[in-house]
Amino acid sequence: MIFEPILDDGVFRFDCSVHDRDAAYPSISFLNSKERETPITNTHKVPSYIPSFECLLEQQVVQLELPIGTSLYGTGEVGGQLERTGKRVFTWNTDAWGYGPETASLYQSHPWVLAVLPNGEALGILADTTRRCEIDLRKESIVRFIAPSSYPVITFGPFASPTEVLISLSKAIGTVFMPPKWSLGYQQCRWSYLSDQRVLEVAKTFREKSIPCDVIWMDIDYMDGFRCFTFHREQFKDPKSLVKDLHYSGFKAIWMLDPGIKQERGYFVYDSGSENDVWVQKADGTPFVGDVWPGPCVFPDYTQSNVRAWWGNLVKDFVSNGVDGIWNDMNEPAVSEVAMNTMPGSNVHRGDGELGGCQNHSFYHNVYGLLMARSTHEGMKLANEDKRPFVLTRAGFIGSQRYAATWTGDNLSTWEHLHMSISMVLQLGLSGQPLSGPDIGGFAGNATPKLFGRWMGVGSLFPFCRGHSEAGSTDHEPWSFGEECEEVCRLALKRRYRLIPHIYTHFYFAHTRGTPVATPTFFADPKDHSLRKLENSFLLGPVLVYASTTRNQGLDKLEVTLPKGIWLGFDFSDAHPDLPALYLKGGSIIPVGLPLQHVGEASPSDELTLLVALDEYGKAEGFLFEDDGDGYEFTKGNYLLTHYVAELQSSVVTVSVHKTEGSWKRPTRRLHIQLLLGGGAMLDTWGVDGEVLHVNVPSEEEVSKLVLTSKKQLKEHLQKAIQIPDVEDRISGTPIELKSSVWLLKVVPWIGGRIISMIHSPSGIQWLHRKIEISGYEEYSGTEYRSAGCSEEYSIINRELGHAGEEESVVLEGDIGGGLVLQRKIYFPKNSANIIQINSSITAHSVEAGTGGFSRLACLRIHPTFILLHPSESFVSFTSIDGSKHEVFPDDREQIFEGCLIPNGEWRFVDKCLGLALVNRFNVNEVLKCLVHWDSGTVNLELWSENRSVSEQSPIQISHQYEVIRIP
Repeated sequence: MIFEPILDDGVFRFDCSVHDRDAAYPSISFLNSKERETPITNTHKVPSYIPSFECLLEQQVVQLELPIGTSLYGTGEVGGQLERTGKRVFTWNTDAWGYGPETASLYQSHPWVLAVLPNGEALGILADTTRRCEIDLRKESIVRFIAPSSYPVITFGPFASPTEVLISLSKAIGTVFMPPKWSLGYQQCRWSYLSDQRVLEVAKTFREKSIPCDVIWMDIDYMDGFRCFTFHREQFKDPKSLVKDLHYSGFKAIWMLDPGIKQERGYFVYDSGSENDVWVQKADGTPFVGDVWPGPCVFPDYTQSNVRAWWGNLVKDFVSNGVDGIWNDMNEPAVSEVAMNTMPGSNVHRGDGELGGCQNHSFYHNVYGLLMARSTHEGMKLANEDKRPFVLTRAGFIGSQRYAATWTGDNLSTWEHLHMSISMVLQLGLSGQPLSGPDIGGFAGNATPKLFGRWMGVGSLFPFCRGHSEAGSTDHEPWSFGEECEEVCRLALKRRYRLIPHIYTHFYFAHTRGTPVATPTFFADPKDHSLRKLENSFLLGPVLVYASTTRNQGLDKLEVTLPKGIWLGFDFSDAHPDLPALYLKGGSIIPVGLPLQHVGEASPSDELTLLVALDEYGKAEGFLFEDDGDGYEFTKGNYLLTHYVAELQSSVVTVSVHKTEGSWKRPTRRLHIQLLLGGGAMLDTWGVDGEVLHVNVPSEEEVSKLVLTSKKQLKEHLQKAIQIPDVEDRISGTPIELKSSVWLLKVVPWIGGRIISMIHSPSGIQWLHRKIEISGYEEYSGTEYRSAGCSEEYSIINRELGHAGEEESVVLEGDIGGGLVLQRKIYFPKNSANIIQINSSITAHSVEAGTGGFSRLACLRIHPTFILLHPSESFVSFTSIDGSKHEVFPDDREQIFEGCLIPNGEWRFVDKCLGLALVNRFNVNEVLKCLVHWDSGTVNLELWSENRSVSEQSPIQISHQYEVIRIP
């Protein structure tokens, strides 16, 4: 297992002493299929939770049966629902651009499940394997791991609460690195800001518009021809000067580094790496070469300590250019134009003995990104021991949090992805990675003003807070969506900066104790089953954030479910229909700072505010951690941790310092106490921090009046607020659902009438890769460009619901130019619910002047993209017209079949591991050629019509169908 070494001898060992804590009783179970037939467990017997083992086809299957009513979470970086029952995940780091809720593998792998038992106790289960692992949670209260033999399974608990499970996990895999305080501010990114002048322009606009921001990011285009550790000779010719200007305005600069190093003699990184023999090798011992941004690239083998040191020294020199942070991208590793869009599994890593020794890529694939992040982190420390490195990584594994933050990858500018971003951040936190966040506003596609503003409202309260958008999309800076959205973003980010003292304190606890930062709402009361599936709220310590992730439901219409106990609403006189609602748990005190423009503006002598919410006993407590905000002096005691307490006695609330830690002297500063009463009402008093302060509480009748008045004022304020215009584009529509007893389809009419989800209900299999913009089931027309299947809006011209076995169908039509329309009918034939029939055609509805009665040349292309649940066990098979038999595997990359080699009306996408095949039948007379293309975790099975002119009397058409069958 490649957890990073924690023990002094550099080797990570699991034994009972690592996890045994207080009265808790974690169990550790091992099975080596070659040596043992039964698991070994420690002396703490927990019979109900000891896993069962079996070995099938050189795979080890581990199943844990938990009490009925157990709720399952974790599984790392995943899309979809928060509560994971019914889901299946495959841990295989994948470049998953435009992923959806059903995508089985994303950029990071966490073979980990957090189980919350019916009584509120919790248990953690970790499959100790770096290889591709299936986490099957489809059956209620059953956790099932399937991976190549053999691997141990480690259980943590049961403990009294899920927080204790996460603390125990952190003791094993390490806690999150202590982030520099500036990295908790807002961060602005784009692929790419194409020149240093554009970077400075963006930074200047933030300050002119008084929108808080701490960081500007540089994507790959800052490089010279995408060569890592270089700068574009014209657009970024003086990076030191650029960073100096940014620092003057209070900004930090973060720069991207990819693992793909251009194979080019004379390029100093390639020459140095070749001289030091650092590249990942093929089975024949020569360096593996694969295409990434610069073209042919070689890849450092980070599994070797000498290679990590080599990379670290490159990073050290790179930092001297004024680099404040480093962004590791494409480190799954992503490789273009090869099977699975990554290295072949047969590649060789000459790893250190403590990490597993010399192994093929399938062993090290999931930890490649982690080890790159570690190397980058260590290189930044070499550059300056007095500063904390900040590294962001796309790929990761259990333990990555020790070296890098993460983001949730290439998401989409859709309401679905806004909603899903909350659960994704929480799942990462529940899997040991507390410093994460999404690309606010969505990476791919164009956000609308309301979507962006709403996303900023909730994104400003995630642990990691960054806006990022892809090339070709509209500008996604906060001011790019109109004045109304700009004001919402300004309010949201000022809110974040006021809460940074609170967030920073929780990161100190996360770093030193292993406690989580952002957690699901049910953490407030794990026994309350009604809270376990809430997906539009989360906790930042005792602060409950309730967000609207639905287009037509603002704060004023939000339905809120509060945990048991006292929860008092509050804001900073910034309530807005497009911002989340905030509540503070009774019994809590949180520190609040000033709404600064950047973290560097803060001074220890600034006024400090304490928000106080008393519990039912009239008491409250909270903490504030303070230090230099960077460096490691806090590890030597140079910090101040203040434990504040409040207590109500005889209508007076006394607020005082209960105790402190650290050698820092308390700053002389004004202290503002705000005692929350409910409904947004509060009582204020001021004094000096460190002294005992008193708040006089009026009678119950007076308090009731204050609360009622505050509620009325809040309602009036929300009614008068200038809302973001509800100008939505077609991508924000709702998919159409088509159902049969066997299939569930989702069809989007706004981009080509595309099928984006195709679930085979009996097997629970999601066949289509759910990409909205580019992939999924789509059709192209035209010979020079993509039109109908990529960007055109379609109209629903007929919709028939199924009744008692009648046909359920949808017919869509879109204008694709040149007098042509593309029409598609998707339906389940009568009495054939197991079949999906799709009839597509391009025809001329109107003929433009001067065409002679004919429209332009056109070609119909059917282009579905199917998920590979088991890449090594999947292939395409068919019999050609000439009778020859073919099997096409992922290593075959792409193959085109024409003439007599076309499948004779049928080809099959086979998954041997599932024992299922998706059969695609079509009319041979309508198809000119067929294409198989293997991609990152997917396969395309394409049908092409002939390229010819289209008239009203002579349309182009392809009729085909899908069916799932069992295979021997």
